[in-house]
Amino acid sequence: MTGLERMRAYLTLIRPKQWLKNFFVFAPLIFAKELFMSEQLMVVLRAFAAFCLTASAIYVINDIADVEADRAHPEKKNRPIASGRVSVPSALGLLVVLVGVASILASPMDVRFIVILAAYFLMNIAYSFKLKEVILLDVFIVAAGFMFRVLGGAYAINVAVSTWLVLCSLFVSLFLGFAKRRGELQQATATSTLSKRKVLSLYSVEFIDQLLTIAAAGAVISYALYTVAPRTIDIFHTEKLIYTTVFVIYGVFRYLYLIHRSSAVENPTNAVTSDLPIIVTGLLWIGSCIALIYGGDAMWWAR
Repeated sequence: MTGLERMRAYLTLIRPKQWLKNFFVFAPLIFAKELFMSEQLMVVLRAFAAFCLTASAIYVINDIADVEADRAHPEKKNRPIASGRVSVPSALGLLVVLVGVASILASPMDVRFIVILAAYFLMNIAYSFKLKEVILLDVFIVAAGFMFRVLGGAYAINVAVSTWLVLCSLFVSLFLGFAKRRGELQQATATSTLSKRKVLSLYSVEFIDQLLTIAAAGAVISYALYTVAPRTIDIFHTEKLIYTTVFVIYGVFRYLYLIHRSSAVENPTNAVTSDLPIIVTGLLWIGSCIALIYGGDAMWWAR
């Protein structure tokens, strides 16, 4: 294997594409009206990098723990460790580097951020070795990771975060988590590999569809309530943030459509980054939120 191929294998192992999830760290910065404060922005960028490296370290641990199961999976057998492109000792060496650099990045930050980052790491270690086989708890652990990102972003810059926003992030992550389980279940059933993943045999498509409906409704309602909460209106000086809910509703509906039209939305990140309507909707939502939050005082129609 050439040096370039080895580098690609290591990059695949740390899954940089999954770093998209860590942008939840920026939510408190945006909604605290501090996005354009350079000092605060640099702190959150540091927090983002620490979460990215920590998440990559968890992926390495997970791939080491799941190497045998991955080799029996039609797609996961191509992962670097399962395919033999990266040896277990080399993966362990990479793990030490990732954890070390993440620790260096986090060390000068607020102690609450360090606690959140450490809890995120330990929780995911427990998930990799045991909790991923416990029905419902497996998805709740993943959802908790998104909440930790939001809280980590808030603690990094020492701002209060709305409980409605935290609740919304919980429902969104539950929605994405159960969608992922649905895709995995469909694929495992189609390839007769259901027995290879114990927790999947405990789910059914009908049960997951019920959970998806609840999570989708919870995400939309909690976000709508956040936009009209008295504290939100007092901070942003506008009641028009409620209109951004239409983007959230469309995004949720579009994702539900993809779930039922595709054989498996097994990877939410791929679905979000490859579907043009979702990409456009996400950009419109971000743009409208920033315009209303930061330009509300200057725009008569936002008052």
